[in-house]
Amino acid sequence: MKCAICHRKSHVGKYCRSHEKACENIFRSYEQWRKALEISWKEYLSQIANNPLTGEWTKEVVQHLLKNGEEANVKDH
Repeated sequence: MKCAICHRKSHVGKYCRSHEKACENIFRSYEQWRKALEISWKEYLSQIANNPLTGEWTKEVVQHLLKNGEEANVKDH
């Protein structure tokens, strides 16, 4: 199977190792951002995409998530 973003060999799921790690970090960090800033998933992704300190792998995953309308699976507390 190939990475949905860069078409390299996929090792876990639908992404290559680099994109998978970036994706895990995006989803893991959202809970903290959501609690601290009361921010929606799409707003969070936009903030990441527009941050000059965000790496290329992460930006590529963000664009992919936005393009495909994937949602965070986070429970409201």
